[in-house]
Amino acid sequence: MIDLYTWTTPNGRKISIMLEELGEAYEAHAVDIGAGQQHSPEFLAIAPSAKIPAIRDRESGLTLMESGAILMWLAETRGRFLPHGEERWKTIEWLCWQVGNLGPHLGQAHQVLKYNRGKAPWSEEKSRAQVARAYATLETRLTDRDFIAGAGRGEYTIADMACWPWISRYEWQEVKLSDYPAVREWYLRLAARPAVQAGYHKPHYVNDIPMP
Repeated sequence: MIDLYTWTTPNGRKISIMLEELGEAYEAHAVDIGAGQQHSPEFLAIAPSAKIPAIRDRESGLTLMESGAILMWLAETRGRFLPHGEERWKTIEWLCWQVGNLGPHLGQAHQVLKYNRGKAPWSEEKSRAQVARAYATLETRLTDRDFIAGAGRGEYTIADMACWPWISRYEWQEVKLSDYPAVREWYLRLAARPAVQAGYHKPHYVNDIPMP
């Protein structure tokens, strides 16, 4: 059994989607980051960075923070969603791109374009440019591919699970998915998966999955 400490954010949804895809037994514990619950001593004992998501494996006692590390551990220990050989490293490459590029740029867009619109026009324009560059990168990668990593047309991996929840907030980022047809097809392909639908609504329902 896995204890998942999470909230209704893209980073949190990465892990609940992965756990649903694995058919793993887990319990989702809500950590309300708006109320500051991530700074509680109980949560800091699991995640010293005071960031969700984090997990505890009840069997081994292992605790892990940082979504990329959690995805890799689950994939490695369960033997799924992380290919072998060169494709393993391509999957890790795109997982790192999400953690270091896509997530930070889109997260900044949420702060600037959604929550603080009109306060800093220069920052808004810079954020729009970063968002466009990130989407263009993903569009190029997904052209003639079904999934981000894997040989041939690709296979469903943790790279997809890491990126999809961030793209699900395309409206917050002032993006029209029709401008990125390959991303749109990929987004809808994943949105149709029952595990993605279930994982999206952890630790609780907020809204339906946005549909372009």
